[in-house]
Amino acid sequence: MTITYTRYVEPLLSADATDGKRSPKPPPRIWQAIDPPFKGYQPAPSEAYQQSSRDTAVVIDNGSSLVRAGWSFDATPRLSFPPDVARYRDRKYNRTVSYVGYNAYADATTRGQIRNAFEPGTSIVGNWDAMEGILDHIFVSLGIDNDGSIDRSVLMTETIANLSYTRKTMSEILFECYSAPSVAYGIDSLFSYKFNKGVNGLIISSAHSSTHVIPVLYGKPIMSSISRLNWGGYQGAEYLLKLLKLKYPSFPGKLTDYQAQHWVREHCYVSQEFEKEMQCFLDWTGLEDRDHIIQFPFTEHMVIEKSEEELARIAERKREGGRRLQEQAAKMRLEKLVQKEQELEYYKDLQQRLVGQTKKETKRLLDEDEFKDEAQLDKMIKDMEKSVRKARNKDLGVTDNVEEEEVPAFPLLDIPDEQLDEAGLKQKRHQRLLKSGVEARARAKIEKEQEKARKAEEQRLDDERRLNDLGGWLEDRRTARAALLQRIKDRERQKADLGNRKSLASQMRMKTLANLASDAPGRKRRRGGDDDNFGANDEDWGVYRTVAMGEQSEDEEEEDLDAEMKTVEAQLLKYDPSFSESKTMAAQKDWTKSLMHAFLRGPRPFDSESQQEVHQLHLNVERIRVPEVVFQPAIAGLDQAGIVDIAADMINHGMGKPQDRNSILKDIFITGGNTLFTGFEERLSKELRAVLPVEASMRVRRANDPLLDAWKGAAQWSKEPGYKSALVTRQEYQEKGSDYLKEHNLGNTTAF
Repeated sequence: MTITYTRYVEPLLSADATDGKRSPKPPPRIWQAIDPPFKGYQPAPSEAYQQSSRDTAVVIDNGSSLVRAGWSFDATPRLSFPPDVARYRDRKYNRTVSYVGYNAYADATTRGQIRNAFEPGTSIVGNWDAMEGILDHIFVSLGIDNDGSIDRSVLMTETIANLSYTRKTMSEILFECYSAPSVAYGIDSLFSYKFNKGVNGLIISSAHSSTHVIPVLYGKPIMSSISRLNWGGYQGAEYLLKLLKLKYPSFPGKLTDYQAQHWVREHCYVSQEFEKEMQCFLDWTGLEDRDHIIQFPFTEHMVIEKSEEELARIAERKREGGRRLQEQAAKMRLEKLVQKEQELEYYKDLQQRLVGQTKKETKRLLDEDEFKDEAQLDKMIKDMEKSVRKARNKDLGVTDNVEEEEVPAFPLLDIPDEQLDEAGLKQKRHQRLLKSGVEARARAKIEKEQEKARKAEEQRLDDERRLNDLGGWLEDRRTARAALLQRIKDRERQKADLGNRKSLASQMRMKTLANLASDAPGRKRRRGGDDDNFGANDEDWGVYRTVAMGEQSEDEEEEDLDAEMKTVEAQLLKYDPSFSESKTMAAQKDWTKSLMHAFLRGPRPFDSESQQEVHQLHLNVERIRVPEVVFQPAIAGLDQAGIVDIAADMINHGMGKPQDRNSILKDIFITGGNTLFTGFEERLSKELRAVLPVEASMRVRRANDPLLDAWKGAAQWSKEPGYKSALVTRQEYQEKGSDYLKEHNLGNTTAF
């Protein structure tokens, strides 16, 4: 049986990282992985077109993250959707179906056909078919349906330094496809600055695809001093995806760009002291709060618990099955016993028939049953009698008395070789080998008993000392543990040194190998004395332990340091109150207490068999690492200066007059969706203050709504007198071409 879960809660008791005891911990903070952003059924187009007039403008904030559109008299945009379009051929109705914005995420079929209107990571339109579908959706949703003509002027925002080809193509579409009466363009960040009543200041606009630093003096941007940082929300989400895929290379779930953008917005924040916080971010203290868990859907196998009656019935069936198996085994043993008894009677009868027979007849009878001689037949009968007796006693439940092992006789060893023929000599050599084995086993048995007695005596003396002098005994155990720790460290260091060809240990090993392989010995040998007596002493064989590497370097007789350490630590745990489980070597090497475990799985133990934990992402250091790129682009491999360095250089060296610099410092304006991180404004103010003169007066402020102020500023400007003079009419487009553009003033701020 399988059950699909979307949440789980870990028990509140978990192992503490410091003392190994059970201590209360808060439940894990879990966020569900979001679904594709399908908004569901949308209402029919509004009747706002009837409320508009020829003086009303259609305001479009053409962003690479979200496209916002509405009428100039609206307080907020009526439409807000991603610039995604999905088109596919519906075979059932034999027609091409288009889905725009959030509707493109309706199902798997539409999601597989999504195309974005912009080039990835930029604000440049690259897919004009998708852009045309987006404009169709905007005009239809606003209720404009006038025989192919929108009959209203269009005000569209664009990014700084937009390509002339992009603007030219957009004008051609608006004038040719939609018969727009007039069109105007403006920079989004300047619209936002105008809406927030800015005159002199420094605009820091960090949006979806890039970050710009724009100085504005006397209501006009200084276009020659504008700087661009190729980092925005899109790059941040892409960077987070790369970090997570590197962190979890075999994660079973699928990570999407939309999910990454959501995680960056919801879980990341700007650290006020990045280097210091990175050093202690994975500390066990407080990691429960810093570690955010993203839970993906999973399927868990659930074992249904059985009742007591069912368990009793199952146990009874098992016992009944066991009884039947025992009966079958007893029956088979009885059949084998009867067969052995019959064979034994046959061999005994054969033995009786051999009595009084000639040598030739005896050999014939033995050959018929494949026996070499009568000794082999006697041995077979003795073995079968012993086996039959043992089987009978086992069936009767009688414990068979252990018979003393008969000491084999070796009569041929006392006979001189001259008195034996070739067969006798061969049998004598065989008996000599058997006797050597018997004597070796006897010696090994005696040595084993002696070793056992020696260890028992050592244990008795150790117990007596522990009872008489516990303090001294514990001190000896601590000393022994410290010595073992040092030996283990030396062993690991030696292995590491052997892996480094430049280390002293590796060089000494290579020198030893060179001496062993050398054809010229170190000293002259006498004539006829080619044998160097290597191996005569046991110390000679230690050279192989010196030159060996890896797992093969451990000799069979080498001490098991880990086993000795476990024995000593077990004694300390039993008799030393000050020695706890957390101080053992195993606890100190525990993977669940390591920095890597905290990075991958957070502060709690990880169960690899649990599907709910396998389908979890842990966001910890990524929460501050991704937003930090705007201040330190080098950590993401971007060869550019951060916004603080760009702004400081622009203020200190880009402004010719001191009064201009002071005017700009009094209004440092932050806008754009990539500036909504918690702590962004405070960090920027702190970093700028550190690089500016002490006497400089500085003020940092954020846009009232960094996401919508660009559209609101454009809508506000479209109702001012200067808007009409900035419009490029259809007649001007036809006379002067699609490249024609007017420079216009946004009240206090010039857009071009």
